[in-house]
Amino acid sequence: MTSGSEWRETRNARSRARLERALPAIFPGQVLHHALSRPLIPPTPRLAVESYWRAHILRADRLARALAARSGEPEGWTWRLGAEKGSGLAATFRMPPSPYREPAHTRGRGHCCICGQPVFRFGWHTDLWGAGVPNKNAAWHSACVTAWKFWVAPSDQVKVLKAHQRHRCSASGKRLFKTAEVDHRVPLYRVWREHRGDPWPMLLGFWGAPNLQVVNRIVHVEKCGEEAGERARLRQGLIPDVEA
Repeated sequence: MTSGSEWRETRNARSRARLERALPAIFPGQVLHHALSRPLIPPTPRLAVESYWRAHILRADRLARALAARSGEPEGWTWRLGAEKGSGLAATFRMPPSPYREPAHTRGRGHCCICGQPVFRFGWHTDLWGAGVPNKNAAWHSACVTAWKFWVAPSDQVKVLKAHQRHRCSASGKRLFKTAEVDHRVPLYRVWREHRGDPWPMLLGFWGAPNLQVVNRIVHVEKCGEEAGERARLRQGLIPDVEA
């Protein structure tokens, strides 16, 4: 019976050989360096790209929002909600607005349905290979996939965000405990209520790192209580509504 280390060495030797056979003449150097340093080497260029962005979540977040800013929001688009199947509209304001997923604004295959920009080989965001045309089989950038998962489930990345904050509670300044939780600085119900008319690329920042913080649980509970009270007063009409 082989040991775990022997199995890993054999597996990595095969994966490296397969990866090197599949590599094009031009390939992002930082991605290749990352791939070859993994405990388990990804065996294909596409998996290497996906592994790179999963390991650089905050970088993917910044890139996805920058690509969205390059596209801008489609003419005539407004942030709306809807539960109809196939509408491309989110049913809740807790999901990031995504105009390029709506049938009326989609740019079609070869363009990312999150940021609207062209997608090239291996889900990359720039045409390193000089093809001149996007990959018609792709509808997502690998970076945007990672960013989207981060936006809709930021609590899954509490470890990354803790390190980004140097393990200090952003509210109290005290050291973060194991029970610390991810929080939106500006709550999403307030984003929907007060920022609905902001330009779409700016809206994405409310789901990304600029609006995320890790706070100790006791701080989070107190903040959630205050927000619940504000929502209750809003429902009762004690707080004036804000026009979109």
